[in-house]
Amino acid sequence: MEKSKTESKTTKADKGVIYRIAGPVVVAKGIKARMYDVVRVGNEKLMGEVIQITDDQTVIQVYEDTSGIKPGEEVVNTGMPLSVELGPGLLTSIYDGIQRPLPVLKAQMGDFIQRGVDAPGLDQKKKWDFKATAKKGDSVKGGDVLGEVEETKGVIHKIMVPPDMGGKLTEIKTGKFDVNETIAVLDNKTEITMKQKWPVRNSRPCTKKLAPEIPLITGQRIFDILFPLAKGGTAAIPGPFGAGKTVSQQQLAKWSDADIIVYIGCGERGNEMTEVLTEFPHLIDPRTGRPLMNRTVLIANTSNMPVAAREASVYTGITIAEYFRDMGYSVALMADSTSRWAEAMREISSRLEEMPGEEGYPAYLSTKLAEFYERAGRVIPLGSKKEKAEGSVTIIGAVSPPGGDFSEPVTQGTLRVTKTFWALDAKLAQRRHFPSINWLTSYSLYLDILEPWYAKNIAADWRKLIDKCMSVLQEEEKLMEIVQLVGSDALPEREQLTLEVARIIREFMLQQSAYHEIDTYCSLQKSYMLMKTILHFMDLALEALNRGARMKDILQVKSKDKIADAKFVKDHEKLLNDIQKQMNAEFDRVIK
Repeated sequence: MEKSKTESKTTKADKGVIYRIAGPVVVAKGIKARMYDVVRVGNEKLMGEVIQITDDQTVIQVYEDTSGIKPGEEVVNTGMPLSVELGPGLLTSIYDGIQRPLPVLKAQMGDFIQRGVDAPGLDQKKKWDFKATAKKGDSVKGGDVLGEVEETKGVIHKIMVPPDMGGKLTEIKTGKFDVNETIAVLDNKTEITMKQKWPVRNSRPCTKKLAPEIPLITGQRIFDILFPLAKGGTAAIPGPFGAGKTVSQQQLAKWSDADIIVYIGCGERGNEMTEVLTEFPHLIDPRTGRPLMNRTVLIANTSNMPVAAREASVYTGITIAEYFRDMGYSVALMADSTSRWAEAMREISSRLEEMPGEEGYPAYLSTKLAEFYERAGRVIPLGSKKEKAEGSVTIIGAVSPPGGDFSEPVTQGTLRVTKTFWALDAKLAQRRHFPSINWLTSYSLYLDILEPWYAKNIAADWRKLIDKCMSVLQEEEKLMEIVQLVGSDALPEREQLTLEVARIIREFMLQQSAYHEIDTYCSLQKSYMLMKTILHFMDLALEALNRGARMKDILQVKSKDKIADAKFVKDHEKLLNDIQKQMNAEFDRVIK
């Protein structure tokens, strides 16, 4: 009898009523909850999260549309923080911001998501073929691999002991199981399934963080050559409307050498997200020849979806990325765009009547941005076995500053915590120069730490060539002011040569077509040969000028214009070698 009294008391404390409603922010009374507990709001059981607690009032941000609910309706506390389900079935999935699978919701209710609808993140009924690699009697701890499941063709999903568990295996089975069936039992009677739940606001633990010494190879020349990004690093792509942020992010998702891609469409326009959702399932992975979706998780939270779920979508994505990192995979996370995420924070903050910071954003904007980007990293995951040498999460966040103003708070807050800055330029986009990355304002702080890797794996003079190209581009910028006043013909011949070489670097090396079947991806070796050939032309031209040749004769050299053809052919090595030989012969004639 005593027990039932306690139970009824607990149930009563877990329930309250709605007191006030302001858009997605609901104030409840009479409920006992902890910060970030998930609650069910109103008669329709809308999903929400506790974000503020005062003496007798609990403030909840609701992840669904609150129109139609009224004060006095019931609020129920689940007692659990916002968590995601982690296990086989994540890859190829398309989720909303709180990990509800959109195809499942569509099958239930058509094209528009209704309120109060719930669906588990993983398919609860599908049977997976689990092959145990651990044995009965093994001592295991958090992060140890118990067995494997081939989740999609060619991608092995490692089933791990949850981080907070450990002990001796008294039972482990091989066979076909769904995510809720027990596959192993520990000596303390703890049952382990293929599914883990993890609170999204807590980063998953690791054994050790490593220095970011290996580049993320993107196949995009301007990124790989001038402004490289390391695996486990952070990058920001800020740019005004129409400058090519989304296409750049999609190119990185398609071509970067990460094992797993997590793409978060955070507050983007519906048509842009539709393009991603319809295009990705048909893309072929260049490394395996299989569909790219086999190693991709998509999170779609468009601008017309509830604003609070936009704030959660970023945390959902990074938690899924960390889970695959813990298996020893290299993960690339694309967040498009963090400005919309910050706008969601601003809206919630204003409804909470918090003191606004710069441009109305909450005072804690920089802290939230830093907390998110700090979850990137190259790590040695938890676990005692050597099956998982290392894993990494690389975060690439797009920023959409209003009017292309990089001095606004979200861009500045992002720049303080990211080490690679790829600045998109509207003027370059208007001139049809894509990717429209401004080479004068962009930078990468990974150049020095990655130099030994490039020297060992590509060429010893890789960094020297990059510095040479950058100095030519910077010199061009200085000369352009004089050219606009007096014209290029008034410049000394050496400066005229600098302008010509800078033009070749811009047009033949930095421009890249995302829609050409060959030029859409460029290997590091091809990038190196292009760079080498362009600078070979520069060296020959300088020597010719020193030996009395005229600039107008150097401009007549036909082989330099053939360098552009190498971008569009598969056998670029033979073509570039032939161009260099032809160039040598032409310059011999120019000098004579």
